[in-house]
Amino acid sequence: MADFKTHVTFSGVLGCGYTAAGLMTGVPPATAFVAGGLCGVSGMLPDIDSDSGRPRREAMSFAAAIVPMLLVDRFRQLELSHDCMVLFAAVLYVGIRFVGARLIGRWSVHRGMFHSIPAALIFAGLAFLIAGATDLQMRYFKAFGVFIGVISHLVLDEVYSVDMRGIRPKLKKSFGTAVKFWGNDSWANFSTYAKLVAVFLAILSEPMVLQRIEMRNPRLANRIREYREDLGFNGRDPSDGVATQPSVAPPGAAATYYPPANPQGWAPQGSTGGFSPPPPGFAPNAVAPPAQNNWGDWPR
Repeated sequence: MADFKTHVTFSGVLGCGYTAAGLMTGVPPATAFVAGGLCGVSGMLPDIDSDSGRPRREAMSFAAAIVPMLLVDRFRQLELSHDCMVLFAAVLYVGIRFVGARLIGRWSVHRGMFHSIPAALIFAGLAFLIAGATDLQMRYFKAFGVFIGVISHLVLDEVYSVDMRGIRPKLKKSFGTAVKFWGNDSWANFSTYAKLVAVFLAILSEPMVLQRIEMRNPRLANRIREYREDLGFNGRDPSDGVATQPSVAPPGAAATYYPPANPQGWAPQGSTGGFSPPPPGFAPNAVAPPAQNNWGDWPR
């Protein structure tokens, strides 16, 4: 079994490579470095169930410090004041660093379901949920970095489970306990997959994800909305009720401004149903390409 230093070094090297890959593919430098850092730190995550104190302490300390910073976009979306952000960050730090670490140490066993493929997917899904609320592609990029970091830990454990000394390689008892889909404890298996389903449903509840699904498969998006209502998620999507009229008037008609659909939505103002004034730089006489116009849909 690889030690703590080996895991951190290996995932750190992968994180550097992941950062370089992001820079070469056009990812903003700040986002590429954050994703690479998450990849490097995630190499410690499976060992939060370790019997020794150091891996769990280091992993939970990093998580307690990083999670509040990644939630800044969420805090801004909720229009929290600076003092409220500080309070939430402090509560999260204490909850993760001390309460979460104590509960994990009490209810987990080393090489249990934290060393598994479903756990890697859970960590990646949680990273997606907390890693900002603006750019969907960058959230995918960060979440995949976390997934790579966790998988690197599992693969390295399996490699070190093969004894290469001697003429013939020998498999240790720990072989097969890292890269797995289920373990020997049925309750741990059920709990892990229940958490994975919960994270998956939370991702589907994201308005940005639901909008992307609706663009490709409206029927599936309607089904997801129905399931959310059945489960009690009756909150309004920011995309609901957004005006979708074209922003270009037909020739000879007075130009009328219709705000484009956007992930944040346009909220009606006042009782007349009017929208916010046009943003700076709006050109009412701009003409879209002919292929995008469908004048047959306009009332005559």
